[in-house]
Amino acid sequence: MIFKAKSGAEIVEKIDVDENEAIEKNANLNHTLVIVKIEDDYLLGYHKWRNDWETFGGLIEEGEGLRECITRECEEELGITGVEFEYLGIVHYYMPPDYWVDEWHEEYGGLYGITLSREYLQIIEEKRQDKDEIPAIGLYSELKARAENIDEINEKLLEFY
Repeated sequence: MIFKAKSGAEIVEKIDVDENEAIEKNANLNHTLVIVKIEDDYLLGYHKWRNDWETFGGLIEEGEGLRECITRECEEELGITGVEFEYLGIVHYYMPPDYWVDEWHEEYGGLYGITLSREYLQIIEEKRQDKDEIPAIGLYSELKARAENIDEINEKLLEFY
């Protein structure tokens, strides 16, 4: 186990597996996340249904590969296209019940990283599409200074990039 949050949620392990073989080797892979660096800080989104700040990403749709999923999610949540993501591996979690699953469960997700210049903040604010689920974005250092509610699992993920 790498990390255990106060909620009991765990990052069990980070798995180094080839990006193109990840879905074939793990049928339980269901989402992708991206850690967004803005120069020397991190960008997080406020998730209105979970009432916390977290990384960006979402569920893999039928027929989608990992890279297609993270590309689509970043276009929706960040309004960015044509950028190079760095594949970081698969993260294995043990998660408490939530609005998707009503019991403790394992999850696997593809993890990516991207570093953008500060100018992207304005582009992201103007072009991001999913402002219902993610109504606000913020830099990690500013959120920490204001003692905002940052999801512990997502905060730990930042260390992977």
